[in-house]
Amino acid sequence: MIIGIGSDLCDIRRIERSLSRFGDRFTHRIFTEGERQRSDRRAARSPSYARRFAAKEACAKALGTGMSCGVFWRDMEVVNLPGGRPTLRLSGGALERLKAMTPEGHEAVVHVSLTDDPPLAQAFVVIEARPIS
Repeated sequence: MIIGIGSDLCDIRRIERSLSRFGDRFTHRIFTEGERQRSDRRAARSPSYARRFAAKEACAKALGTGMSCGVFWRDMEVVNLPGGRPTLRLSGGALERLKAMTPEGHEAVVHVSLTDDPPLAQAFVVIEARPIS
């Protein structure tokens, strides 16, 4: 069953301006070490950061909290599964919220779709609760 849905649309130019203006102060506040490493080794850094930013916003919406109730930016990390498919690894307040919204006898699975078509980046997050067999 679906227990959370979120989407976000992000202007890549806005992220590019934040990268230029604030540099590491911006990236260290919003993104995990793994996300920074992955985005910084790309020729087009801004779209990579924008997709991850949109995923975090979409995840916060799917959790039903936004960036409040103990959910912080770095509590949500965009990671790739072995086949390359993106997902989110949650920690801290985001993980606590996920546990609280997952029905007993179920496990939460976070589905993520990322795309960009400059100047926009987009993310969809669906949180599914699957029965534990």
